Amino acid sequence: MRVLVLNCGSSSIKYQFYDTVQRVALAKGLVDRIGMSGAVLTHIRYDGDKINIVGEILDHAIGIEYVLAVLLSKNHGVIEDKSEIDAVGHRVVHGGETFTGSVLITQEVIKVLQDNVGLAPLHNPPNIKGIQAVTRVLPGVPQVGVFDTAYHAKMEPKAYLYGIPYELYKSHQIRRYGFHGTSHRFVAGRAAKKLGKPLNELKIVTAHLGNGCSMAAVDRGTSIDTSMGFTPLEGLLMGTRCGDIDTSIILHIMGKEGLQLSEANTLLNKHSGLIGISGESSDMREIISSMKEGHKRAKIAFDVFCYRITKYVGAYAAAMGGIDALVFTGGIGENSPDVREAVCKSLGFMGMKLDPEKNNSKEEDLSTEDATVKVFRIPTNEELVIALDTEVIINGIEVDI
Repeated sequence: MRVLVLNCGSSSIKYQFYDTVQRVALAKGLVDRIGMSGAVLTHIRYDGDKINIVGEILDHAIGIEYVLAVLLSKNHGVIEDKSEIDAVGHRVVHGGETFTGSVLITQEVIKVLQDNVGLAPLHNPPNIKGIQAVTRVLPGVPQVGVFDTAYHAKMEPKAYLYGIPYELYKSHQIRRYGFHGTSHRFVAGRAAKKLGKPLNELKIVTAHLGNGCSMAAVDRGTSIDTSMGFTPLEGLLMGTRCGDIDTSIILHIMGKEGLQLSEANTLLNKHSGLIGISGESSDMREIISSMKEGHKRAKIAFDVFCYRITKYVGAYAAAMGGIDALVFTGGIGENSPDVREAVCKSLGFMGMKLDPEKNNSKEEDLSTEDATVKVFRIPTNEELVIALDTEVIINGIEVDI
């Protein structure tokens, strides 16, 4: 099956065109600055051929028309006719409590997504726009929604409920949902293959570390807990997000600084985290560079970041009654030996032993031979998960991810 995978943001469309039999992306790209001047499509074919197209891209439907045009291009495309697109898979951020797995998009599904806009006001509206645009541009082509929240949907109430009046959970759906689900699911499965054991026999902690960061406790294939909560703000320290915080702090700051609700939201989501502590950057590469040059606040930011990851590993190991593997993924997780080393340094008591040479290479298994808890560096591939899930929903046949 050939699946067009779309990740629609407020002013962008990320896409990959997958051949699920070969499990390769035939093309990928980004439509950026939708609705603004200087909109551009960047398209890269599987053989490295690359093109930038500047145009007047007023909305998502026009953006998707541009994507189709370049996929069909004689010089830069990979198909000859629209009919070669068998299905479209959409990354959808929030499925609420309704969707516990990927689903075929119908009008009823779109209605539920619209009802969940309040849970993800920045993400679900452009996701819905993408679905509606495909309906216009590719009529009759089946579409599938794959939800960031779905992998965490089997958490028990003890993991997802907050210590607030239960009526607020029932009336406003205030609970832990978790995000990055497709990434956690993919790398946990890959780790099981590396270990040569069935996923349903393993206890794995997965750490998706990028500008946004989250961790998950994957107990025999099921996410039983995850660090992000009602929103992606909770949990680990992130590039610009504060992560775990005493809720009274923000009330105190709002009172002292006279902040409005929107200003407080911006403070926590855009000006906190690594950049808030370091005062320099939200980019871990720049933090590490500054730290090694002797900048004290960069060192503090780095230490807080790694310490929180270490604490979550310990907490999740306790929640599962043990751990077989720790998996690092995401931009930081895959590319920062310094972070991996700092996190694993104090986890030797669990049987975790990081091989320094492997840690500084591009290998996936980073452990010493005698380690009883394995450490992996596994590049994530959320788009492949979306493509394969789309194939499963359309064909009704299980696929091993």
